[in-house]
Amino acid sequence: MSTIDPRTPVLVGTGQVSDRPAKGERTTRTPLDLMVEASRAAAADAGPGGDALLAKAESVGIVDIFCWPVPDPGALLARELGISPRETVRTVIGGNSPVALLADAAQRIAAGELDVALLGGGEVGTAFRTAMMSGGRTGWEEQPEGTAPTRVLGTDRPPSHEAELAAGLAFPVSYYPLFEHRLRHAAGRSTAEQRAWIGEWWSRYSTLAAEHPQGWIDAPMTAEELATPGPRNRLISDPYTRFMNADIGVDQAAMLLVTSVEAAEAAGIPRDRWVFVHGTAAASDHWFVGEREHLDRSPAIRASGEALFGHTGTTADDVALVDLYSCFPCAVQVGANELGFVVDNPARPLSVTGGLALFGGPANNYVTHSIATLADRARERPDELALASAVGWYLTKHGLALLSATPPSVPYAHHDVQAVVDATPTREVAAAPSGTWTVETFTAGFDREGTPAVGSVVALDADGRRAFGKSEDAAALGRLLDGDPIDGPVELDGTGGFAL
Repeated sequence: MSTIDPRTPVLVGTGQVSDRPAKGERTTRTPLDLMVEASRAAAADAGPGGDALLAKAESVGIVDIFCWPVPDPGALLARELGISPRETVRTVIGGNSPVALLADAAQRIAAGELDVALLGGGEVGTAFRTAMMSGGRTGWEEQPEGTAPTRVLGTDRPPSHEAELAAGLAFPVSYYPLFEHRLRHAAGRSTAEQRAWIGEWWSRYSTLAAEHPQGWIDAPMTAEELATPGPRNRLISDPYTRFMNADIGVDQAAMLLVTSVEAAEAAGIPRDRWVFVHGTAAASDHWFVGEREHLDRSPAIRASGEALFGHTGTTADDVALVDLYSCFPCAVQVGANELGFVVDNPARPLSVTGGLALFGGPANNYVTHSIATLADRARERPDELALASAVGWYLTKHGLALLSATPPSVPYAHHDVQAVVDATPTREVAAAPSGTWTVETFTAGFDREGTPAVGSVVALDADGRRAFGKSEDAAALGRLLDGDPIDGPVELDGTGGFAL
């Protein structure tokens, strides 16, 4: 028997699937089909004993599936796999969900409450998008009314403040550019310079995505291709082009087989397949973007990193394999700044997949792919540490997981640092703001022809209150995008409009 604590959580199998039909063809496969394939791949990846271990899975946890919102997908997956878990788990919405599932399973394994868990999810975004555009249905299996999993992991609530909604802010594509412009302004770059800088390291991400066996793009892109707006790379929301946005229109699944050291040994899983979960951490920033003190910072990421590195006696410099959540370039920058990484260091790219815009952004399940890829890399480099970060909503919900093929020097622990974050300052969101304010950040959304359609401004007053404004006036949008309005004056009219 091993001298390692038998209750140590260990990831022993990873399975990833990307279903890419030939050009002009449509997939006939469902999210369930892809999850079944990824689950069996995870069992095979564990080596001899993997199938037997999968058969003993006591918990099947599935990340909330955007394109197939059945209430208990874990039950359908278990049925197809011919296994009988004692529980099924589904998460709430959020890209942090894969880390939340991993932390939940690892805690229960460490406590002796669970031995084997199957975790992950799958999306078939291409067929779903086609069905929605045609007004039809996917035809995928549904479940009877009243169906529910054994547990729902996490809690959620509407992600946007009413003042944010009134200013045209309702989706990630409109929120994340606000963060990017704050980061850009702090760095002293123009919008064009920021896009060019992003293009440099985003291009390296494209190489990773093209080389990844499951990556969605098939060829690397140059920095100029990524940074230059054009017919193939149109502006979506300033300053982001299409290839700087997470690509949800992908057909991908990933599953993880997680167990205790005791169960892995009993099943005969080869030692070279083991990747230890050293620790996890999680917290949410102040829920509404408008209430956060700074829009280019994340106290939750910082506190989570401090707790995780403190627990393991490590620092960012000790982590060789990194995948920071990359739904948009600003997410990488904020995560790096808070954790102590360098964004554009070619020697240590902050992705192992190429990120959600290029590898693929399968809704809430991307981080299952990044954890799987990190685990694969960690087996090749057993002396190295691997870190995955996860984000939900609008830089709102956060999770970190630290992995290595080397056993941990201290027992696994999960760190909930919510109390630390809750104690940080907040801002008041003004109702019906009027008068002269100072622009904090901004963005503009573009139509498919490349014309700015709606502009949103975030502003502060002398008392530190925050307000939001919206305009669809072409002249106002022209002034918004001409130069850099940040730190300049803006007139708010009391009814939600603005004028520079």
